Amino acid sequence: MGPEADDGDCTASGDHPLRAGFALGGHDGCIADARHHAAAFLEQARSGHRLPVSARAMDLTQLVVSELVTNARKYAPGPVLMELRVTVDSVEVIVWDSDPTVPSARAVDPGRIGQHGLEIVKAVSEDLSVRQEPVGKRITARIALADAPTSSTAQA
Repeated sequence: MGPEADDGDCTASGDHPLRAGFALGGHDGCIADARHHAAAFLEQARSGHRLPVSARAMDLTQLVVSELVTNARKYAPGPVLMELRVTVDSVEVIVWDSDPTVPSARAVDPGRIGQHGLEIVKAVSEDLSVRQEPVGKRITARIALADAPTSSTAQA
């Protein structure tokens, strides 16, 4: 994904039954807009495509979107592009920004105020990857759609 992201059209294709791309402006409300887009996208996956999107997946996806878009706005000049992809069992949140610097989670410090975003994303995601692009970088976080079975469910 590079600067060619679309403006929110949802499409179905092979490995990714549902996907949407969003060009997020630099205005103050773009983080809230990104969360709204993520919630609407997952609701469409749930109701329109009958995929098992748990409340937890909905909340975690909006959290990840918020953290990644906030970091992109804070550290990278220019546009932020977000793509959402749903497969049968997960949602991928992909955020592109113009800064080529690969971020890293900081060491745990309970006294530190702020700068915990990447730690949070890493903790709630099944997988997190960062890839440098010819311009900028792309961060991809994958979140399970369904809740993990509890020990009582797994024993049944």
